Amino acid sequence: MHPHTHTLPMSTKQIVQDLLDKLPEDASLHDVAREIEFVAGVRQGLAEIERGERIPIEEIERELPSWVIR
Repeated sequence: MHPHTHTLPMSTKQIVQDLLDKLPEDASLHDVAREIEFVAGVRQGLAEIERGERIPIEEIERELPSWVIR
């Protein structure tokens, strides 16, 4: 089994509680919101992959320069 695979899916509430437990005590609401947004994006991407909704590498290579902050 892959080390990052859970045998039982975690609920959204469980994911947020786990995230909060890992943040430092002095984390701001902005920090919490940013972490939740990141986790939500990763979960959405994984769900899209499971549904076969992949972006061709050529499209990624074409768009990647616009993703870089300069």
